[in-house]
This record gives sequence, C-alpha cells and structure tokens, in this order.
Amino acid sequence: MADTLSDDRPLTLADLTGWFAAGAKPTSEFRVGAEHEKFVFRTDDLSPVAYEGPSGIHALMEGMTRFGWAGTYEARADGGETLIGMSRGMANISLEPGGQFELSGAPLATMHDICEETGQHLEEVKTVAGELGLGFLGLGFTPLWRRDEIPVMPKGRYKIMREYMPKVGGKGLDMMFRTCTVQANLDFESEADMVAKFRVSLALQPIVTALFANSPFVEGRPSGFLTARADVWTDTDPDRTGMLGFVFGDGFGFETYARYALRVPMYFVKRNGLYIDVSGRSFADFMEGRLPELPGERPTLKDWADHTSTIFPEVRLKQYLEMRGADGGSVSQLCALPALWTGLLYDPAAQAAAWDLCKHWTQEDRIALIRDVPRLALGAQAAGRGVRDIARDLVAIASEGLKRRNRLSGGLVDEAGYLSGLHEVADTGVTAAERLLELYHGPWKGDAGRVFEAFAY
Repeated sequence: MADTLSDDRPLTLADLTGWFAAGAKPTSEFRVGAEHEKFVFRTDDLSPVAYEGPSGIHALMEGMTRFGWAGTYEARADGGETLIGMSRGMANISLEPGGQFELSGAPLATMHDICEETGQHLEEVKTVAGELGLGFLGLGFTPLWRRDEIPVMPKGRYKIMREYMPKVGGKGLDMMFRTCTVQANLDFESEADMVAKFRVSLALQPIVTALFANSPFVEGRPSGFLTARADVWTDTDPDRTGMLGFVFGDGFGFETYARYALRVPMYFVKRNGLYIDVSGRSFADFMEGRLPELPGERPTLKDWADHTSTIFPEVRLKQYLEMRGADGGSVSQLCALPALWTGLLYDPAAQAAAWDLCKHWTQEDRIALIRDVPRLALGAQAAGRGVRDIARDLVAIASEGLKRRNRLSGGLVDEAGYLSGLHEVADTGVTAAERLLELYHGPWKGDAGRVFEAFAY
C-alpha cells in the first residue's frame, strides 16, 4: 500500500490512519525483518571511504552484482542517475549518509533464516571489499573519525537533511555520519496488538540499548559514554525523536500516531525522481495544497509513506513496528537483536511478562532511562531497580518465548541459542563497550584504532 497513489480527492486523516492499519496481518503471516549498518574503512590506513574512485563505495556496490544484486538508481538534476543501493528479491542494500553500508533484509519466518541471511551478506561484501582493500566494522559510533573527515554520499534526501539538522539539534550530523545500528521490524495483527507491542517495546527500548552498548570511543578516546550512538539521539531533533509519551495514554491507536506524524516537520517531497526541499513545512498544509514549493499540489499516500520514514523515535510505526535502539555490533549481536524482540513480542506469554517489568513506570522514569543509559548502560536505574536486573529478566523472558515458538533448525536447535551472548552480558553486567575499554586501557595501550583489527567483520 505504501506505493499506492491517492485519487483526485484530497487525502483525509482517515486515509493516513488507514495506511498504518493496512499493515495488520494474521499471526500465521508474521515475519521479522532485520537491518544492520556497518562502517566501511580502508584497511591500509583505517580511513573512511569516498563514493567515487576505483576502490570507493560505488565500486563496492558495483562489485555486488556478481552475487545477483541489482542496482538502485536515483535521478539527478542533470538528467543522469546515481547508484545509491542494491536489491535482490525482498532484500536491499542501502547507502547511509557517511558511506555506512546497510542491509535491509527480507521479511523472514525464523531467526535461523535471518542469521543465515546476515552471514551470507557479510561473506559477499567481504569478498568484494577484500579485493578493493576495504573492511567493515560493526560499532555504534565510529571510534576514530571526525565528522569533517567523512565523505558525503550523493543522495538527494541526505543533502536536505544535512542542511536542516543543525537548525534543530546539536548532534544530528553525528547521527547521520558517525553512527551505526542494528534493527528489527515486526508485524502486528490488529490495532490493539500494535498498541500493546508499541508500549512494551518503547518502554523497554532503553534496556535493550544498554544490553547492546558498543560505542565507547569518539575520535580515538573514551567519550564517557558506553553508547555514544544513544547519546547522539538525545540531541538530534526533538520534533521527531525520543520517548513518545502519548503511546502510553488512553485511546492511543493508529489515528493518534497519524496526528503525531502530521505535526512532525517535513524534509522533502519526491517528484520525477528528484527530491524537493520542503524542510520545516507542514504535511497538513501539503494536504491543503499550501506548500510554497508545490503550489496547489496535494500529497499521495506515497508522500505520506516517505514522510513517516523521516520520523526517528525509539520505536517507529510504519505498516509494521521498527525497533531502533541498539548499537551495531558483532555477528552474534546482529542475530541476537531480532531474536530478542521476536521472543518478547511474538509470544503472548512473553509479551505479558515483559510488560509486567515496565507497566508501572512513569513517563519521567522512561525519560530518565533515555538520559542515563548512554553513560551507564546496565549500571543505570529504572524506577528504583537496576537495569542489569531488568535486562537479566528480559533476556530470560525472550528465551522462553523463543523456546515456545519451537522454530527448529534441522529439527534439533530452537531459536533461543541466539541469545547466549545476551545472557552473558546480563549475567556479568559487562557490555561490549566495557570490554572495549578494558582492551583500550590494557593491551591496546590507549590505541582505539586497534578495534579495526580486532573486531572487523
């Protein structure tokens, strides 16, 4: 439905609300989509990689065609086209603002399928990258590079965002150029199911952020944060980020979220393949034909779908729910993130148990978590209880949920094994970020660049 155009009549609030509702599907059709970003670097000097050149990002994408990936192109004002991504079946490779390479995986039925897809993708990109002298690193924040060292990728929407971000927050450009995440996308059966899943996942997102904390360095030194990526989101753009209090209010549903999205300032409108800068404008005014840049023109549902993709809360509603709170990390972490949320949200008993952990939290409690977790991770407190203890319970609940799903690989192994690394983090209270700091202050002798050697894919 995202690509459906409206007819000649103007869009109404009911149309916008209905676009979200159209994502509902029977539980038998539930799937999980996994996404992850990774930094691309030159193996000879650990520098970031430009788009152009014989071993640039463009060459990396072109090299992927040998594995059946087809190019995705964006129109330019000069009439040409720019390669900005790849597609294969229902999976996509996209190019992030600073050259981060992202896999948006196909909607898949099991965690075994997702981990196999992730592993295959990493083997493919490493094959091409190795020939170009490039490598990949999975952290939440680039450990060495200054923002002004990172080449800009030639995508139209990023130019608009790059110019708008400094007007509304202090760290929006860092978000664009210096962060990487791993994400899981999950389905809902109905509006009531969406509401229940949204509430529990939004409340618990900071706990997951703490479990996956993996970005302690900024520009070669410890930053004081265990997840510098999460800290960036606290000062990116208050209009489109954060802990959405209305999700926990009476009467929350598709229409409530649609009204919220209407209030979020626009970035762009795409016409004839080109991005038109309407940053700061109102989608409601667009519905009335009052955009100065497009006088008299009204939006389609495709415009609405584009607009909803420019909203960045901890959990985002599209025609599914996106879990957006985790640092990029190792292969095991890339498999663990979708497994954790699947265990919590696709098993009713697990979802109820997870809600019991946080249903008594106030909005002040939830906001305090967003504030404290970037620095303290599992050492933070939630409504008087330690985040580490909550995380231990959360992983155990997800593990039981995955066991009850009983999706076996080869008829023997269920999906709960993908959470083994998270059990260790929660049990020991030591995050990936703290292990990196131990190495930095110990055998690495203060050289954060060693992370590229020790933890590249």
